[in-house]
Amino acid sequence: MEQPHPAATPVTIPLVVLTVHPNGTLTATVNGAVLPPPSRTVWRRSSLPDIIDQDSEHRSVPVWVEVRETDGTSLTDLFPAHPETTALHGPSEPRPRRAAHSPNLVEVRAEGFVPGEDVAIAPITAHTDATGGGDARALIDTSEHPNVSEVVLLGRVSGTMAVRRLG
Repeated sequence: MEQPHPAATPVTIPLVVLTVHPNGTLTATVNGAVLPPPSRTVWRRSSLPDIIDQDSEHRSVPVWVEVRETDGTSLTDLFPAHPETTALHGPSEPRPRRAAHSPNLVEVRAEGFVPGEDVAIAPITAHTDATGGGDARALIDTSEHPNVSEVVLLGRVSGTMAVRRLG
């Protein structure tokens, strides 16, 4: 008699939503639950690396991040997990922990894209969508791409191309 297969466990990726307020502070939620900032502080844009590290278990799991701006636009990006070390360890040896990664994010922007179109980022590390106004922007973690000084944003529909320096 054939045994039924156990139900597969669904794969979930934490969703971090950052809502920007006019005074520059952020409200952070993780899967719909409010994430309070450390005591006596507020979340700011500069807090993004700390929020991502906290909610991705120090980048051991991927995390979706959506930033909702005060002008109604939003940016969504997937921050991938960092691969574990590949060194072989004996059964009783603990795996060495990776040092916590501190992203060094740089935002690049360009105009002239078709609203909502897929915009490639080259070196292609990710994709983003153009806003309803035809603008595109991307957050580049320069610590993951240390030798990159420029990126190209390329609209897949419009063919719009923009070269931007990092930093």
